[in-house]
Amino acid sequence: MPSSNRQHWNPERYAANARFVSDLGLPVVELLAPRPGERILDLGCGDGALSVALIERGCEVLGVDSSPEMVAAARRRGVRAEVMDGQSLRFDERFDAVFSNAALHWMTRPALVLDGVWGALRPGGRFAGEFGGQGNVRTIVAAIEAALSARGLAVASPWFFPDEAQFRELLEASRFTVTSLALFARPTRLPGDVRGWLETFAQPYTCTLPAADRASFVAELVETLRPALCDAQGLWTADYVRLRFSATKSCGTRSDP
Repeated sequence: MPSSNRQHWNPERYAANARFVSDLGLPVVELLAPRPGERILDLGCGDGALSVALIERGCEVLGVDSSPEMVAAARRRGVRAEVMDGQSLRFDERFDAVFSNAALHWMTRPALVLDGVWGALRPGGRFAGEFGGQGNVRTIVAAIEAALSARGLAVASPWFFPDEAQFRELLEASRFTVTSLALFARPTRLPGDVRGWLETFAQPYTCTLPAADRASFVAELVETLRPALCDAQGLWTADYVRLRFSATKSCGTRSDP
């Protein structure tokens, strides 16, 4: 998971509030169709849960993530992992495939990401992933932005949520051949109320407030979002929209931008 001065990853909090991310990522592993003996780069590996799934299929996996805390957690699972920004990958035709789940939307310079992925893949190599697409968590974002606006604050989105056409254009501009691409709603049950989600993922917004005000701000958002995201049984569902894709590296030399 990418880190910045506004988003820091706590593996224990992530495991408690966001394990659904890796649990729901298994279809992306199947889309990649990993084969025993392949060398695979897990881009934005987080705590390595899906890296382990690839290793169990007989692959040689390297995980990269810009969060030292998450890389340490992945290593504790036995994953070979390195701290690295996905927007500045440093590999030369080293991998048969690149895999990424729920990470690309944190990388707001996608052309740099795709350039690095293209360089990391061997000719004909595969790139498969899933991340937030246009409309992802729209209800949550609208509530956050309205609450900040009421306090005289505005924060640029920390995420890249493209539509199908935009991401296809980016892939093709980087000389990938798109084999599948789909944007779809995936309402996602949360393990508790939306508080855990906000505390885990919304730090780029909440950090603009004084530390002493953040808990009450989150509590306010929970109540604002309750009518839209909480059902009569008290179960919470986030309005996720995902963009799932697969592509292959075309032969030849990448064109200059």
